[in-house]
Amino acid sequence: MATPAMLAEALAGRSPIDGGWWAELEPPVTEVICGEAGKVLGVVSYARRPSDGAGFILWLHCHEDQALAEALIARALERLVQRTVHAFEFAAALALGLEGLPARHRPATRKALEAAGFTGRDLWRYMRAALPIAGLPHAPHVTVHECEDPAGKRLEVREDGELLAEATIGRPVAGTGVLWWIGVAPPARGRGLGLALLGSALDLLKGPGASEAILFVDDDAPRRDPDRDRTAATGMYDRAGFTEVDRLHSFTRRP
Repeated sequence: MATPAMLAEALAGRSPIDGGWWAELEPPVTEVICGEAGKVLGVVSYARRPSDGAGFILWLHCHEDQALAEALIARALERLVQRTVHAFEFAAALALGLEGLPARHRPATRKALEAAGFTGRDLWRYMRAALPIAGLPHAPHVTVHECEDPAGKRLEVREDGELLAEATIGRPVAGTGVLWWIGVAPPARGRGLGLALLGSALDLLKGPGASEAILFVDDDAPRRDPDRDRTAATGMYDRAGFTEVDRLHSFTRRP
């Protein structure tokens, strides 16, 4: 659930995630659709980027009523004029880092975007697991540092001063912690270090009260791209007990 603080950040056009992209935008406009009794039925927030004139639908909620979604999208497009418009391109403060629209859980919004001429891109695998997870190994000699972007902690495993593996976790919010990143240096792969670091990172999330962990795996790598191949990472999360919640899509409409 979104907190009042998260809503205030979203209305102000700020986000603790992808903050640099938000800083490139003009102040966002947020508009609502109300019923006859004044009840809010839907809301859309949009903004322009002065550097290239692109428009952005930043967030939109409508209780998954497609007619409302279509009206909100039409309103944003009318105000953004005829230019390239992106939707759900980067993370709003209303979510714990979701960069995209969870397409299966938001089918009416997806259909409304496509009906308005947007093309979707399936970019991320969104996963979760309940904590604690029994049976995971733990990495030896882990060093933990505070970090601010994203706000949380960075874990490092070094050997003779050389960085072998690293992970970044977010500060838990309402019992949910985010695993932002795990990486193992190529010379250290194949030793189980990634799974061991995952165990250490999840224990660190559990300490301040997280009852579940979520993560996002970028899943749009070109074939045979060794630098972005996530096959091993996805397999590791599956073995650890993470399950797929949804696929995260972003959208673009060109004039």
